[in-house]
Amino acid sequence: MPETSTSLFRRLHGRVMGLAVAGTALALLAPVPASAVTAQAGAAAADPVSVLKFTAKERREALAYWTAARIKAVGKSVDLGPTGPKAKPYKGATLKTVGRLFFVNARGADTWCTATAVKSANRSAVMTAAHCVRMGSSPGNTNTAMVFVPAYHKGKQPYGAFAVRSTATPRTWENDSVNDMSALVVDADKKGRELTDVVGGQPISFDRAVGGTVTALGYSATRPQLGEELLRCVGRTKREHGTQMIPCDLTGGASGGPWLADFDATTGKGKGVLVSVNASLDSLEPTKMYGEVLRSTAKKVYDKAQQS
Repeated sequence: MPETSTSLFRRLHGRVMGLAVAGTALALLAPVPASAVTAQAGAAAADPVSVLKFTAKERREALAYWTAARIKAVGKSVDLGPTGPKAKPYKGATLKTVGRLFFVNARGADTWCTATAVKSANRSAVMTAAHCVRMGSSPGNTNTAMVFVPAYHKGKQPYGAFAVRSTATPRTWENDSVNDMSALVVDADKKGRELTDVVGGQPISFDRAVGGTVTALGYSATRPQLGEELLRCVGRTKREHGTQMIPCDLTGGASGGPWLADFDATTGKGKGVLVSVNASLDSLEPTKMYGEVLRSTAKKVYDKAQQS
């Protein structure tokens, strides 16, 4: 019986944490082992950002692991019920920057989240949720075989797949499940092109005032889409539980998806400034989506990634 995200949800501050979904791992290939490379203990304690790196071999194996058949299988293995009334299929101009982030979670199950290419100094940075990288309050439990597929749609990978080279998460997430956001660095594609040279990058804003209208996007594991199509919610942000909230019923698989301000959800036009990512829900039958307010810690995480 396939494992669903329901068994993985964890309550914190009255919210449901962990929007990633986990399906059954196919027996054809074993999960790729991780090689977590972090700073020495003394330096780590002083550094507010935790870094996880993958070897060149692990990155090659990750790309080989995520075959079209495996991607199709993980989508079919999870069904979180019908798509809610607030979540609508995104029908605007193709968002080349937003895609599915596939990985094997710390329990060894094939899994996906949503992630977004952003403007960065190294032209290789991607934003997502911290729980898409590692379990909160559990430093040793990290995800592996991470691959970003921008503009994924119904099995199509129009811009290919990019292996994740390293991840940066707040150390507060690693130790205390606080600040659920992360920045990834991906390899160049098979032609040697950096990510944002291929798909572009969304601008990102820190310390933006809460209260504006945003579009939240994600590859929710609800039917009939089951992660194969990008869904969106549109709402006005409000402060709640120390974070920000919008009315939204996206669920598992939408984790890490962007909150875009200055964006037209119907046409896909506008700057689409990233101001947060999908982090948690108010319940297993959601009516609210929560995202962190990106402040100084988030800026340090982003800078760590863009300078890698």
